[in-house]
Amino acid sequence: MSKNSTYKIITTDGNAKRAEFTTVHGTVQTPLFMNVATVAAIKGAVSTDDLRSINTQVSLSNTYHLHVRTGDEMIKKLGGLHKFMNWDKPILTDSGGFQVFSLAGLRAIKEEGVTFKSHIDGRKIFMGPEESMTIQSNLGSTIAMAFDECPSSRAERKYVEDSVARTTRWLKRCQKKMAELNQKEDTVNPHQLLFGINQGALFEDIRVNHAEEISAMDLDGYAIGGLAVGETPEEMYDAISFTAPHLPQDKPTYLMGVGTPRDILEAVDRGVDFFDCVYPSRNGRHGHAYTAHGKLNLHNKRFELDLRPIEEGCNCPACRSYSRAYIHHLLKAKEMLGMRLLVLHNLSFYNRLMENIRTAIEEHRYKDFKNKMLDDIKYGESHPM
Repeated sequence: MSKNSTYKIITTDGNAKRAEFTTVHGTVQTPLFMNVATVAAIKGAVSTDDLRSINTQVSLSNTYHLHVRTGDEMIKKLGGLHKFMNWDKPILTDSGGFQVFSLAGLRAIKEEGVTFKSHIDGRKIFMGPEESMTIQSNLGSTIAMAFDECPSSRAERKYVEDSVARTTRWLKRCQKKMAELNQKEDTVNPHQLLFGINQGALFEDIRVNHAEEISAMDLDGYAIGGLAVGETPEEMYDAISFTAPHLPQDKPTYLMGVGTPRDILEAVDRGVDFFDCVYPSRNGRHGHAYTAHGKLNLHNKRFELDLRPIEEGCNCPACRSYSRAYIHHLLKAKEMLGMRLLVLHNLSFYNRLMENIRTAIEEHRYKDFKNKMLDDIKYGESHPM
């Protein structure tokens, strides 16, 4: 691990880890949820001041999207991503590798890297390991993700084998390029960290072999990628179960793009301690609120006279000041404030969930906590509140 970070396990409860991760931009408590600010902003008119008010620890931004608009070189001129978005805590930037999966109809993969057609204007963009590291260095994020290919979880074995081998070769190029960039005099963040990504679809032997191979590279952290992309939840949990034990236990373990409260509860139980997902903000913008008893659809007519907050006991800005009836009205009137309040509530719910998870691990009662949460969520989803 780089001397620019430390990962200290405070305690464990089964496979669940309670740790502290110290970076140049501050120390965070794990397990944690990273709020997704794709283009340096949370969709739903949520500011970084808002994020601080709901105890957000890490913000995540997208390398590909910031490269195509506004441009990483411009952001470097403006002092880097932290200064640009007024955020002094850690930022993780993904590598652009997921766009190799999500923009499958707009790209071509070669050993050198990937050629994309921009989803904005159709212009050609080339991105390989060196380009991804350069973009992320220009952004100056705390944690840079290695450039990889995210194959479909349903891909054929031969394709996955070839893809994972190339991802390993790309990782070595990422590590070399980052070491070079961190030495440059004009680099925004000379203490930038590098996380590698494990791939292998649903093939246990490929996942395990890849985990062991990249673990030997002594990176700052490790992610499990290529899940929550079409497989069943049970298949995803199995993949985490057979992969996580083969990643370094003295480094952060990050499950990329996951997920629902259930997914997080199950993954923590399998040794994962970093998470990110667009669900809280996306569902909020569509009128859905997360609670400890399941999701509520505030569009429903039954809320029009409901003077209760979204969730009793929640101290988020929405629940402190507004009723379900008012938020229902805002959604019906198509006022942006309704979406904003729901996004704030959902992000606050996720951050509070992680706080409760950390406490349960510290008190060595995580299994009971997880099982009760899962039972409550199931009850709430089938019995309207």
